[in-house]
Amino acid sequence: MQHTHNMLSANVRTKSVELLNKHLAAAIDLHGQVKQAHWNVRGPAFIAVHELFDKVADAVEEYSDTLAERAAALGGSAQRTVQVAAERTFLMPYALGIADEKEHITTLSISLATFGESARKAINEAAGYGDADTADLLTEISRGFDHQLWFVESHLSPN
Repeated sequence: MQHTHNMLSANVRTKSVELLNKHLAAAIDLHGQVKQAHWNVRGPAFIAVHELFDKVADAVEEYSDTLAERAAALGGSAQRTVQVAAERTFLMPYALGIADEKEHITTLSISLATFGESARKAINEAAGYGDADTADLLTEISRGFDHQLWFVESHLSPN
């Protein structure tokens, strides 16, 4: 940990940096998944879905930056390499060779929902050990991921 005048205890900051890096790894993975879908999607709604995936990727990248900057602000180190992300992500691997837009939409919906659920659990974890600001940041990210999930799932037929 780097020296900081942040008044949170070193123990709390260490726990938060670990929690933030866990989600940073998954966000990097998710960004790659969304770009994989963006580059390979095919179907009748191609242009709409292609453009949507680009916007989702941009949002995920912004959340990655937010997670990394919070870790650094706490005196930690943001671990944002592809190698680290591949090793630490909690998301399911993205199947290569998908072209069908509905399959991409369904697969990305699962990844977005998985990330959102993990963020919600992390909110309670961070609040529980006394880092309300990290809990708040995770609340913002959870809300944002739910918003992106809504956009993606809106391209599925209603049941």
